[in-house]
This record gives sequence, C-alpha cells and structure tokens, in this order.
Amino acid sequence: MKLLTKAIVERFAKVGGQDKPDAIVICKFFDPCGSWSWFATEYDPVDRIFFGLVQGFETELGSFSLDELESYRGRMGLGIERDLYWKEQTLEEVRAKIERLDAAVRV
Repeated sequence: MKLLTKAIVERFAKVGGQDKPDAIVICKFFDPCGSWSWFATEYDPVDRIFFGLVQGFETELGSFSLDELESYRGRMGLGIERDLYWKEQTLEEVRAKIERLDAAVRV
C-alpha cells in the first residue's frame, strides 16, 4: 500500500504548520498486526518526516519518519498501512477517543 498520495501531500502543504491545540490530523497510519498508530498533523516532504500523535507504549506527540514506516515489516511480514477510511479530526478529538478507549480497557 502506498502510504502517501499526491493528494495527501498537497493537503499537508495546504494546511501547513499546526502548532496549536486544534491541529487537524490529516491521516492515520497503523500496524495491522500490532497496537501502534500514528496520527499525522504535519509533513515535511524534503526530509520525509511527519509530526503528530504516536500511540504505542505511551501516547505522545513527536516526529516519525515516512522511510521508517515504509520499511517496517511486522508479524507475518505485513507493513504499516494507511487508514483509507480516516476522516480528518482535531488532535484533541483523537486524544479524547484514545483516552476513552484506554479507560474502557482498564475497567
């Protein structure tokens, strides 16, 4: 699967830098055989680096590399995928959903 399309790169360029609480998550990537997800709010096409929310061992803001996402092979040899049904949401909406899911799991 192609992780980035021309349309998605253009959308990142149009939205630009988003150093604000209501940043828009443009796209989501996930490990189909694991529990990690990456919610991208910014993308630098020169360095091929995203910025956004990473949900893994912890949930935190940070940078992640398109090259690393593309090269990763997990269980059964599957790579990282892009959520084809992702609808843009604010970063705060995504955080709230993650917190609700984490709370439900702990019960």
